[in-house]
Amino acid sequence: MSNKSISVDGKSPTLKENGQLYNESSLVVCFGEMLIDFVPTVNGVSLAEAPAFNKAAGGAPANVAVGISRLGGSAAFVGKVGKDEFGFMLANILKENNVDNSGVRFDQNARTALAFVTLRADGEREFLFFRNPSADMLLHESELDVDLIKKGKIFHYGSISLIEEPCRSAHLAAMRIAKESGSILSYDPNLRLPLWPSEEAARKGVMSIWDQADIIKISEDEIRFLTGGDDPYDDNVVLTKLFHPKLKLLVVTEGAEGCRYYTQKFKGRVGGVEVKAVDTTGAGDAFVGGMLYGFASDPDLFQVEKRLREALLFANACGSLTVTGRGAIPALPTKEAVLKVLNNLDS
Repeated sequence: MSNKSISVDGKSPTLKENGQLYNESSLVVCFGEMLIDFVPTVNGVSLAEAPAFNKAAGGAPANVAVGISRLGGSAAFVGKVGKDEFGFMLANILKENNVDNSGVRFDQNARTALAFVTLRADGEREFLFFRNPSADMLLHESELDVDLIKKGKIFHYGSISLIEEPCRSAHLAAMRIAKESGSILSYDPNLRLPLWPSEEAARKGVMSIWDQADIIKISEDEIRFLTGGDDPYDDNVVLTKLFHPKLKLLVVTEGAEGCRYYTQKFKGRVGGVEVKAVDTTGAGDAFVGGMLYGFASDPDLFQVEKRLREALLFANACGSLTVTGRGAIPALPTKEAVLKVLNNLDS
């Protein structure tokens, strides 16, 4: 592949020869839930109206791990599934996608979590979860693969694992281990209100670990929720209410429109990559996977705006490609597919 420019909002960073955007990747350890997503076979219907469902592996942290691996990076997953056919299937999917699954534990007394998810005709996503309790909620601190967590250069997590004990304590312990071993802490709240006891519990739970993260990815809707209804497009709202002093990078995703970024030194916006959407499930996770894939090989991305913008355009393309297929993990792109899309932007 010849050197070819990618247009990034007026700037034109250049791909390295042979399409190598990044150097060899360090390990990214993803912590939290892995489950089965059931996605309707047709678009624009409610769950009740769906004639049938396709089964797909899901769970945001697991999606991110597979996303990184599919791009050619190094990823591991730490979490718990049921000692059942779905649990074995999920562990095997990780292995098939070259994700280290040695941190996966199996619970013989609880089932693997299930989630039915659809994008209705009005554009709203609808979720129905089966986890009362599911195996992912029952991970104990004593079951953590401490050595695996210590090997990671980046430790990535969400907020769903904070909802119930014993998983909450396991989550906090894993963060502590990762931080002490020098990992960058990456947080995508991935707010799922139906899983929390109340809105106030969700807000408090999500924010309880906010100031420990080095990298945070958040959506416009999550900004609205966490700030009590403030304008998610107002930089002052983001910087005064959500950007904390130790934060290296805060990214606000705007769906098809791309994303905004905020660091200690600069802020800006990177446009999206236009595609025809089929299913938006996993798009945000694909974005995070693309972003962390960049950080795993270039930990100082947040200090050089040109390189950060290039990495975020790459992440935007990852998210865009994912919405062209059904389900999260099955639709996650390869690096070759992402680079092809980016090169076509300029042709």
